[in-house]
Amino acid sequence: MNWTAVTGSLATCVAAVAATVAAPPPAAHAKNGDTHIIGMGIEQVLDCNDATLVVNGTNNNVTALGNCYAVTMMGSGNTVVADSVSHDITVYGYDQTVFYKGGSPILWDRGRELGMTNRLQQVGS
Repeated sequence: MNWTAVTGSLATCVAAVAATVAAPPPAAHAKNGDTHIIGMGIEQVLDCNDATLVVNGTNNNVTALGNCYAVTMMGSGNTVVADSVSHDITVYGYDQTVFYKGGSPILWDRGRELGMTNRLQQVGS
């Protein structure tokens, strides 16, 4: 059996790994001022401003005024009531609710694909 000696300091190796891990992630650039609601139990009224509304968390209630380009939800128990959605509504997770009054968005319920119950529907104004 042949053995090979590894040379170099363990401290150098650990420092190199730490520098790699500590590097900040690249900055994300929002289109038209996309709005991100992240948390638990948040209740908020906002203007979508033709941008995307992203809701991530649990038991958040958001009223979106104006037109949203898209609505994306992740987590559980979130509710969004939107005046209008023009492109798409995409929902991950379970027990999510998106009601929209206007627009004809593509509805993509990723939770339902996995057997989870979500509600995505157009409602009267």
